[in-house]
Amino acid sequence: MQKITTPNGEVLIILAQAEYDRLVDEADAARADKIMDEIEAGRMELIPAEFANRIIDGENRVRVWREFRGMSARDLAAAAGLSAPYISEIESGKKDGSVAAMKRIAAALKVDLDDLV
Repeated sequence: MQKITTPNGEVLIILAQAEYDRLVDEADAARADKIMDEIEAGRMELIPAEFANRIIDGENRVRVWREFRGMSARDLAAAAGLSAPYISEIESGKKDGSVAAMKRIAAALKVDLDDLV
């Protein structure tokens, strides 16, 4: 390892590629451990790529999360205290859904509101 101080006083460290790779691997492992701890504690969950890709491709998020949870539109409507036709209109894009309705849907789907918008 070698230290170099730039003219502006910034300290740069030069180290062997193998040492750099080891440090990166350790940091990656620490991040992975933290994520696994969050998943095990129930503060984070993984969703299969099939569902993530549907969201990335622009499919309605309420529909994707509902189907991921294994709920019918009627199940979601009942859990959120909304009508099934209203859920259908939100999922089809005919209506945006009020903030209050989207909060109820998010709670029923056990996701953050941000996951739906």
